[in-house]
Amino acid sequence: MSAAVRYYSRSGNTKALAEAIARGAGAPAISIDAEDAALGSHVDVLFLGGALYAYGLDKRLSAWIGTLKKETVGKAVIFSSAALSRHALDLLRQALTAQGIPVEAETFFARSKPGEKQLRDAEAFGEAMK
Repeated sequence: MSAAVRYYSRSGNTKALAEAIARGAGAPAISIDAEDAALGSHVDVLFLGGALYAYGLDKRLSAWIGTLKKETVGKAVIFSSAALSRHALDLLRQALTAQGIPVEAETFFARSKPGEKQLRDAEAFGEAMK
């Protein structure tokens, strides 16, 4: 089963989760801002993370999601970090669903900066969901 991990992070909190999930999934964590962020071929599982910025997804993350094709992603698994709200998970789900990409019901969320236990849990989540 093939997996890809993509994320957008301003503070580094979502990046830390992405890297932990990537260890569990056996795939590199790549920022959507990186040159190699595009999915070059079909993946069975796309792990995608982001957070709320001014009550919405960052425009770059929304634009990147807009480039996805349902034929290249078997399913998406979403994750987020935030100080207060899990709303980014809802927005990620809506954006991916609008692209015709099925989204796994189970998600991963960390409040603010993830600690060691949360990072271990994120790694286990990546392994379990791949």
